[in-house]
Amino acid sequence: MTDDYNRATGEVVRVLIADDQALFRRGLYVVLGTEDGIEVVGEAENGEEAIQKAEETAPDVVLMDVRMPKVSGIEAAAQIREISPSTKILMLTVSDEEEDLYEAIKAGANGYLLKEISVEEVAEAIRAVVQGQSLISPSMASKLLNEFNSLSKRADERQQYPVPQLTSRELEVLKLVARGMSNREIAEELFISENTVKNHVRNILEKLHLHSRMQAVMYAVRERLIDTDQA
Repeated sequence: MTDDYNRATGEVVRVLIADDQALFRRGLYVVLGTEDGIEVVGEAENGEEAIQKAEETAPDVVLMDVRMPKVSGIEAAAQIREISPSTKILMLTVSDEEEDLYEAIKAGANGYLLKEISVEEVAEAIRAVVQGQSLISPSMASKLLNEFNSLSKRADERQQYPVPQLTSRELEVLKLVARGMSNREIAEELFISENTVKNHVRNILEKLHLHSRMQAVMYAVRERLIDTDQA
């Protein structure tokens, strides 16, 4: 169906491959080169180069690894979306960390797939995101569902027990965490040490009975502690 779509419209999907593993990039290049309606317009070995190549080639889709030198794939994704809002970002990574998933989505990624999929399946994923679909590997989707289910149960519990009170400083830190800032960035923003930030984050999670920064972000959004349009 997707092959017919490309042939019927005469459109070629232009793809940029960004991955620091040369062998993996070459494998994708070779396989995608045999696919109808897909053209690889460039390769990048780090996030900085990915941003530069995206600006030069204006690809329809960027296949992006999460962890790359110089500039991470997540940071690169955010910058590419600013440069070219119409470009789709498909994260293709070995990282199954839930925080990487959340940060990638927050940066504007249209999909998050683990490298456990075959390279042949990547072509179908590219066509899917071009047609407006959002893709997440099943194992990562399960983690998201577990997070939401856990938060839902805790919301029910809070109806029976008083909501823990955060200090004004803890609220400041929570809002910055929800904006996707790292401990180092929060420390610079608030003019405190990174170790102090870590202590605040730990205290926040303990007080709210949460287990991860991702859950803390969801809590902040649900409790309207941040403006989701600006976060």
